[in-house]
Amino acid sequence: MAKIHPTAVVEGEVELADGVEVGPYSVLRGRIKVGKGTKIGARVSIYHDVEIGENCRIFDGCVIGGPPQHTRDEGREGRVVIGNDTVLREFVTVNRGTDFDKRVTKIGNGVFIMAYAHVAHDCEVGDGVIMANAATLGGHVVVERGAFLGGLSAVQQRCRVGAYAMVGGLSGVNKDVPPFTRAVGHHVELKGLNLVALKRAGFPPEEVRLLEKAYRRIFASNKRLIEAVREVLEEMGQSEAVRYFCDFILESLERGRPVAVDKSLKRLKRQR
Repeated sequence: MAKIHPTAVVEGEVELADGVEVGPYSVLRGRIKVGKGTKIGARVSIYHDVEIGENCRIFDGCVIGGPPQHTRDEGREGRVVIGNDTVLREFVTVNRGTDFDKRVTKIGNGVFIMAYAHVAHDCEVGDGVIMANAATLGGHVVVERGAFLGGLSAVQQRCRVGAYAMVGGLSGVNKDVPPFTRAVGHHVELKGLNLVALKRAGFPPEEVRLLEKAYRRIFASNKRLIEAVREVLEEMGQSEAVRYFCDFILESLERGRPVAVDKSLKRLKRQR
């Protein structure tokens, strides 16, 4: 059975699986489902329509399922879905989706979100993502699996951060960040591949070498970005990682989205 502190408030269509714990002064109000083994700390607020998976840890002061911070939508039909084994540290906020977009904010499995971070309406956070302290996502942002966002970084609305990418602390993401890369800066620029994440994820050395070759060819080229990417895709598209890397950039460009690039490679090429 669930263990609910006497001072907690539980109202509405609330389903708590075996082993769930709800701490003192927490409020669960609405259509809420919590999977077995999940621990909810003190003064946590969960509102409206929220589904939380198994074995999650929700620390003190978190607010999940609050209305979108949007001037024209209260998210009446919006909801939040959180996967299994995810950790939300102190005072994390997760807003529900808006009625004019996907109506859902999603956080995957094994995600670790540190204190004071914010996940805005209609965001998608993939499996294994880490968001350090006070990292912030604007609305409609997609952060793909295994990505890392440094402390106090901010991702502008509708931007994408690709799989296993790393965004440095204090960085401002106003462009799509391709997968497998490192991005840093007030307005981010790429600084090479995220080799540490690729190694930890078990990418074969040959695949990493092809990614490095593709990265240099694309960002050192004097051709238009879309032309350079298509050439690399035609030459090295047999590699699944290279194909995903190139497809990500092409999709961004076709959507009219700016893409973060590595300007240092072109500067080095000119100097030579």
